[in-house]
Amino acid sequence: MKASAFVYPWDVVGDPDAARRIADLGVQQVTLASAYHSTRALTPRHPRHRIVTAGHAAVLYPPDPERWAGRPLRPYRQSWMEGADPYGEAARALADAGLEVHSWVVLAHNSRLGDEHPHTSVRNAYGDHYPWAPCVARPEVRSYVVDLAAEAAARPGTRGTELESCGWYGVAHLHAHDKIGGVPLGGAAQYLMSLCFCDSCHAGYASLGADPEELRRAVLRALGPIWSGERGQGGGERAAEWAEVEKLLGTGHAATFAAWRDRVAAELQRDAVAAVREAAGGPFQVLLHADPAPHRVGANVGVDPAGILRDADGVVLPCTGSDAARADVLTPFVPHRTERTVLAANFTVVAGMGGSPATLEDDATHAAGLGADEIRLYHAGLASDADLAAVRTALQRLS
Repeated sequence: MKASAFVYPWDVVGDPDAARRIADLGVQQVTLASAYHSTRALTPRHPRHRIVTAGHAAVLYPPDPERWAGRPLRPYRQSWMEGADPYGEAARALADAGLEVHSWVVLAHNSRLGDEHPHTSVRNAYGDHYPWAPCVARPEVRSYVVDLAAEAAARPGTRGTELESCGWYGVAHLHAHDKIGGVPLGGAAQYLMSLCFCDSCHAGYASLGADPEELRRAVLRALGPIWSGERGQGGGERAAEWAEVEKLLGTGHAATFAAWRDRVAAELQRDAVAAVREAAGGPFQVLLHADPAPHRVGANVGVDPAGILRDADGVVLPCTGSDAARADVLTPFVPHRTERTVLAANFTVVAGMGGSPATLEDDATHAAGLGADEIRLYHAGLASDADLAAVRTALQRLS
C-alpha cells in the first residue's frame, strides 16, 4: 500500500536530516501543510527548536497579491518561520529525498478570520458566534475558500493535494484552557450546536419553505433536556447519531437542515475541486478529508460518498481506533469507487496523541481488507523516535 506521512514545513526547514529521515520510514509520499490553522507543535528532533507556535491560521507560502487585492477575506501570512516560502523550501528538500509531495490545505477553519470578521462565522441557535468556523453558506466565505483551495493546493513541485475542512465546521474545537466539557456532547448534540443561524442560513431555510425562527426554536427545545441531564446522548455510530437528531428535532425539521447544509457542502466541494484542477493545469490528484455521514462537521467533513467520489479523486478517512470504527467509516465508500478512486486510511501514529504505532501493521491490513488502498500517517514531525521506529517496522512488513 502506498503510504504518505503528514509533515509541517517547520519540521523540515532548518533540519538537514529531516527529509532523509522521513524517506527512510518507507513512505513514498509526504502530505505537506501549505495552509494551516493556529497550532502549538512539538519538533522533537529539530536542531534549532523544540516548540513552534503558529499564532493564527496562515498560508506557508507567499500568497498572490493580485488574487487577493481589495478583498476583505484573504489568507494571512505566517511570521514564525524564516524565509518567504517555507512550503516551497520544504517541498524541494523532500522531493530531493525521493518523496512525492502533496499539499495539505486547511480551508474552513480560521479563528483569526472569525475574530476580525465576526459576521462570517457560524452562529448557533443561541446567537453565539464560533470564530474558528467560517459559515460556508455565505457567498464571501465560499469565494474565499474556493480561491484559497486553488492557490494553496497547486504549489510548484506539488503533485496532488488533500483538502481538510472543505465543508461545515462546528462547535467542536481544540482551544486553550477549554471549559466547555461540563456537559459532554454526543454526536447528535454536537450537530445541533453546530447548526448555523446567520442571515445567509436563515435565507437558505426560508428558500426551502421553512420558518427559520421555528427551526431555531426547535433546536433550543431539543437541547434543553441535554443541558439538564434529562436526556442521553444516543449511540456513537453514524446512523445512530442521525436517528437521535431526528428524534430530537422531528424528522421534518431534521430533513430541512440536511437539505440546506448538504447542498451547500456539496456545491462548495465540487467548486473547490474544480478550482484546484484548473489551477494545476494538468494531472493533479485531489483528495478530501472526509466522513461518510453528511451531518458530521469538522476537519473530516461530512460528505455524500457517491457524490464526492464523482467530483474528487478520493478521500482520506479517520481510521484510528477499533475494527468496527474503521468499518463504519470505510465501507460506505466502497460501492461508489472507480478505477481512479483513492480510499486512504488515516492512522494517528503519535502514541502521546492517542495513536497506536505498535498496531499499525494489523490496523492497515484490516483497512486494506475493507477496501483502503493507501494509508496516511499522522504525523511524522510530531512522533517520538520510538513511534517512528514502530512505523518503520510496520511499513517494512506491509511492503
